[in-house]
Parts: sequence; structure tokens; C-alpha cells
Amino acid sequence: MQWSKEEEAAARKKVEENSAVRVLLEEQVKYESEASKYWDTFYKIHKNKFFKDRNWLLREFPEILPVDQNTEENAKELLWDHVKTNAANSFSRMHCATMLEEKIHYKKSSVLSDGQSKAGSNFSNVDSEEHRKGPLKPEPFPGSNATFRILEVGCGAGNSVFPILDTLQNAPESFLYCCDFSSGAVELVKSHSAYRAAQCCAFVHDVCDDGLPYPFPDGFLDVILLVFVLSSIHPHRMQGVVNRLSKLLKPGGMLLFRDYGRYDKTQLRFKTGHCLSENFYVRGDGTRAYFFTKGEVHNMFCKAGLDEKQNLVDRRLQVNRKKQVKMHRVWVQGKFQKPLHLTQKAPT
Repeated sequence: MQWSKEEEAAARKKVEENSAVRVLLEEQVKYESEASKYWDTFYKIHKNKFFKDRNWLLREFPEILPVDQNTEENAKELLWDHVKTNAANSFSRMHCATMLEEKIHYKKSSVLSDGQSKAGSNFSNVDSEEHRKGPLKPEPFPGSNATFRILEVGCGAGNSVFPILDTLQNAPESFLYCCDFSSGAVELVKSHSAYRAAQCCAFVHDVCDDGLPYPFPDGFLDVILLVFVLSSIHPHRMQGVVNRLSKLLKPGGMLLFRDYGRYDKTQLRFKTGHCLSENFYVRGDGTRAYFFTKGEVHNMFCKAGLDEKQNLVDRRLQVNRKKQVKMHRVWVQGKFQKPLHLTQKAPT
């Protein structure tokens, strides 16, 4: 839906009012330094009951999954034709074809009961190099043998993880990493009955600490999911987080973003005295939220060396008929791709 000028003016006025008084500096320092403690407390209280599963993810972000089964089967036939006619070298220059080569090789090796890969493979790609040399060696790290790799940042109790894992059952060559800096949240994910260590690795990680290693190398991921996470981070640290995540993507990889937009009803509901800085607030439980504009999102991800593929403001009207209350929801959603060429501008 589109807002009227009157509605937008009223929202702007409300934000001016609730941000007139700022939280004391010493309190702001506490919310920053003890952020993980507040989220641990949140998950200790609510466990996995607070947020609903994000079953809308695949509708908004079909890039989360590898090529669908029908397209993949047709493409595999074309790929084999190219192999048989010794045209694999030119075909492998295409990004999508490279992914399919990896998938086919993975499936060929996985059907062997003793876990060995077939000798004399015609494929030559980085991910399957060890397979071509002989017996399949133990994975140096979880997911290293997968051909399609996803990372969800800020996984919480798994409201995105398990809808994705449910779909990945039909894509055994895929692997899902998920992290959160709340150890309580990660434990909820790992203890869930639907958690499968063979296809998922949940780990504790603070994305604000760019010195912390990930359990996989840079340039390794096909997709990064960043949904309602960046808003909880201090605005001064957001660019550094996006820069670091950009390095994790392989060329052609996608970063998928969705978060609170400016004047969302959540922002308008804050009372005076909860504002930390411009458009940045603290809730009663100590967790924080920032409210983005489309322009801010564009600048942040493009500065990290990513190409914008989608960047939109999603405005919706929610009606609580029982309470006769109308709520204006505003979200910003974007898709950003790491360039295929190797000479992209380094993140600043």
C-alpha cells in the first residue's frame, strides 16, 4: 500500500516526539557491551515460541535454494551433451553451469556405498578436486563437500533454519550454516528434532568481531541470509559487518536482506526515553532496533562491493479486527550480488 502525505507526516511527527529524549550515554554503553546477554535472556524466556516460522522466505527469496529439480534435470542433459562433444571447457565458464557440474559430481560420488568417488572424472572444478584424486577424504570442515552453501546470520531459535532445511531434503548437495551470538539461541537450534548435522552447522558467532574466524573460508558461500538482524546492531558497526559478509560470498553469490523500514509501526510505538540515536531504539528487554531507508540500504551494500539486484520498500496495512486496530508495517527488502569478475572495488 501507499501512504498518504498526511499519514507520512503523522508518522514523522511521532518519531520526532519519541526521539526527543535520548538514553543516557552510560546506559547506551551497557546495551552495546552486554548485547549478547540481553538476547540470551530473551531466548531463555521465550525459547522458540516468540517468532513464527518464516514460511514466506522461499516466496520472497527463491535464491535460497539451488536450481529447481526440473530445471536441473534439463540442464544436466545439456551438460552431458557438452561433455560428450568435448565442449566442457567453454561451458564451464558460465556460473550456472559450474554449479551444475559440482552437483552432478557430488551425486555421482554419493551413490557409492563406501563413500568413494569414481576415478577418471571428466570434471575439473575446485570443489571436486579432492574427489578426482581418489578416495573421498574426511571433510576438513562441515559442508566442505557440498556444492551449494547458505549462511543465515542471526538465526535465533531457527525460524528460518527449519523451513529451509525442510526444503533442502530434496537437495542433498546443499548445506546450511547458521549462526547467532546468543549461545542460548544456537542451543535451541541444535536441540531441535528437525536439526540435521549432516546438512546443517549451527555455531555461536559475533558478526561485529571481524577478527573471529568462520568455520569455512572466504569466497565460499552461494547465499547469505540477513533477515531482521542488522537492525539490532549499532549503526556505527553495520558497514563493517556488511563488508565482512561480502568477503564470504563467492563471485556471483547473493546476499538477501530484509529488515525494519523507516516509520514501521514498531518505531512509532516506542515511548519517549527509549531512543539511543537517530532512528535507533532500545526495547524494554534491552534488545535494540534500527529503522532503515531504502537509500541507506543501497549505500551500505554497494560500498561493500556488491551489485544491487533488488531494493524496495514493502508497505503493508495489517488490521486487528478483534481490537479494531490498523497497523502500518514498513520493511526494506534487497538482493545484492557479488560481481562475477575479479576486479571489483574492495570494500571501504
